[in-house]
Amino acid sequence: MIEANQARLNVTINGQNGDLPDPILYDATDVDIRQWATEAVRGGGIPGVAADPNVNFRDFVIDRFEANDARPYRLVQLRPKTAFGY
Repeated sequence: MIEANQARLNVTINGQNGDLPDPILYDATDVDIRQWATEAVRGGGIPGVAADPNVNFRDFVIDRFEANDARPYRLVQLRPKTAFGY
């Protein structure tokens, strides 16, 4: 269950996409979000995203979305600047 101050972290990289299984704080810093995603991808902890011991999210964009009718929880998305995660 995701609480009001939490969000789901969605990561897109190399044409792959997945959600971190545990919720994060919605107002976490960009530095924290990149670190959590880095640790998770290096360890293979995001379903749908292959483990990569050399992953680097330095130039990735972080978008934050409020809950809505279709998605009843907040979402934080970490994605490349380019389309389709390449």
